[in-house]
Amino acid sequence: MERPRGELRFGIVGCGSIGGFLGRLLTRDDPELRGRARLTAVAGRDPARTRELAAELNRDAVGVPELLARRDVDAVLLCTPSGTHADLGTAVLRAGKHLLVEKPLEVTPAAAARLISVARREGRTLGVVSQRRFDPAVRLARTAIGAGELGRVTSVLVELPWWREQSYYDSGGWRGTRALDGGGALMNQAVHAVDLAQWLAGPVVEVAAHTAVLAHDGLAVEDVATASLRFRDGALGALLATTAAYPGRTARISVHGDRGSVVVDNDELAYFHAAREGERAPAYGAFGAANQAAEHAPSQKRDGSRDRIGLLYQPHRDQVLDFVDAVREGRAPLVDAEAGRRAVAVVTAVYTSAATGRPVRVDPGPPRTGADTGTDTGTGTGTVTGTGTGTGTGTGNSPGTGTHHEEDTS
Repeated sequence: MERPRGELRFGIVGCGSIGGFLGRLLTRDDPELRGRARLTAVAGRDPARTRELAAELNRDAVGVPELLARRDVDAVLLCTPSGTHADLGTAVLRAGKHLLVEKPLEVTPAAAARLISVARREGRTLGVVSQRRFDPAVRLARTAIGAGELGRVTSVLVELPWWREQSYYDSGGWRGTRALDGGGALMNQAVHAVDLAQWLAGPVVEVAAHTAVLAHDGLAVEDVATASLRFRDGALGALLATTAAYPGRTARISVHGDRGSVVVDNDELAYFHAAREGERAPAYGAFGAANQAAEHAPSQKRDGSRDRIGLLYQPHRDQVLDFVDAVREGRAPLVDAEAGRRAVAVVTAVYTSAATGRPVRVDPGPPRTGADTGTDTGTGTGTVTGTGTGTGTGTGNSPGTGTHHEEDTS
């Protein structure tokens, strides 16, 4: 495969809120993007909305077949409803384009694996958007954990206590459906957090979960999900994902070890402590004292520019640039398709556990050997374990179906 030289020319498929945001990202005057990434055209299923976005961005409005046939499109940003990603993504890859998919990669591990297999056969780069990996606080946490500064990781807490009005679910026919949304608060809003938890602490290998619909009408999927997690290296975790926490709080991930802890709240470093040589904590702990986060403040500086939908430009920009470099260099992007499949596998395992009332094993996939461009064709499906006959409190989601407002893909 010949690697593109110069700037990578993108087309966007899907002209909803996230497609519009990414279009504005690629057309704003950003010296980091200049000469490296450019938007050529946009395509969508609603001709009026497509023309409106194209006019705003001063780019061409075309149909999907026309966009895929264009010689001035090297890569596609796919921003359509989640359950359409495998079919549309397959068409993109077979047209010879590289593909960056808005989260989640798909709504089932099997569908995600099919897309990975196509990318491998076509020799094209496939990535999935998980821009929070590019937040400075998260990168610092990853580096500290990888260097052993927190000692052995013992526990992980993932909290996503958000709120969505009923009008949010009523605004699009695909929202809250198993076929196109794949799930509710966990699949749509919290899949980023699931990816971060596994990036920081390693693969989840077992879940025990409950889901419910408690604050919205007419949903086929959950607005509250809780889960107990077990990671491959032995750490335990707890997960809360909800769109029923009025009026909505910030997302937080905490990783604790036997020599340190880190907390990232609303993408900011809220707490950091790594034991220094010879240090011993009080017998009954420090109760939140000894916060070293301020010592890392210079490394946490970032571009605070936000789009009109509230999203920071910097994390998405840095992910797009990583994808551009991956295509140029013939390597995997930092957030590769296998990472996307793993996140979906955990989410669907949560749904299976909630529906059966039993713990579910998660296939963590092949051992990591650096970033992975999609060489795994396994489905990563969950396996029910245990002997109980629990009834569960799930919403009926099955593994074969299926941040604040910034995380939505409409």
